[in-house]
Amino acid sequence: MVHLTRATRLSLIGLLVGILGLLIQWGADPSKFADAQGQLSIPFPPGIVFILACAALMLVTRRWWWHPLFAVLIAVWIVGAGTLAGKLLPNLVSPNPGTVAGNAIMTAGLVLAGVAGLVGMIKARRTRKPAAIEHANTPHTS
Repeated sequence: MVHLTRATRLSLIGLLVGILGLLIQWGADPSKFADAQGQLSIPFPPGIVFILACAALMLVTRRWWWHPLFAVLIAVWIVGAGTLAGKLLPNLVSPNPGTVAGNAIMTAGLVLAGVAGLVGMIKARRTRKPAAIEHANTPHTS
C-alpha cells in the first residue's frame, strides 16, 4: 500500500467531498449543467472531471513535496474564482434546497482540500532534506 501523509489523505477526502457536492447539485437541478452537455448528450458537471484529474495528479506526483498543489489549485479555481465571478454565492442562496446543500458540501470539501494541501506542502517543504545532504548520506559504490 502506498503511504500517504495525513495532509494528503485529508486533501483527497476534501476533493471527494467536493465531488459529492457536485453530484448533489446535479441531482437537484440537472439543467444547471446544460452548457456542459457536450458529447454525453446529458448535462454533466464538468467540475467532477477537473477534480478527479487533480486528485490523480496528486497521486502521480506524491513523491514530491509539492504534490498537494493540485488540491490547492482546484480549490482556488472553483471556490475562489467561482466566488469572484459571481457563480458560487447565488447557488448558496438558491430556492432549490438541493442546490444549496450541494454547494455547501462542495465548498466545504474543496476548502478542506485546499487548506490541507497548503499545510501539507508547507510541512513537507520544511521537513525535507536538502539535496546535498541526501547525496552525502547515499552510499557510494565504486
